[in-house]
Amino acid sequence: MSTNGQRGGSILAQPLTRPSGGRIAAYLGLFLLGAVVGVAGALVQPGWFPFGLLLALAGAAGLFLGGARAAESRGGAVAPAAGWMVAVVLLTASRPEGDFLFGAGVGSYLFLLGGMALAVMCATLGLGRQPGPSGARLGK
Repeated sequence: MSTNGQRGGSILAQPLTRPSGGRIAAYLGLFLLGAVVGVAGALVQPGWFPFGLLLALAGAAGLFLGGARAAESRGGAVAPAAGWMVAVVLLTASRPEGDFLFGAGVGSYLFLLGGMALAVMCATLGLGRQPGPSGARLGK
């Protein structure tokens, strides 16, 4: 007998199923959009120092949290965060000629660390797997 109205007991005991093709495409799109937002933020944040940094971080946070809400799962926040992280890490790597996009300044470090912190917060705040409605009403 199930306590939460689902077949087979707890939601954690349910087997994992492969996501649908549409969900995979949505996560891939969110990953690419995260990379675009990472590149755009890297270019905007040093331009108008205090406001560019805030704009870049607000754009990243909006994408991460919006992805979680749109996909109704934490994966919706993790996919754009992974794309953002890949783009930003690739932009921080120096080339053999010594060129790199990020300078050694407070704004660059705040963008990197702030973006990572926002990604963790939005993935944590994103909607997780919730148990379905049960036949019994709680609190009565």
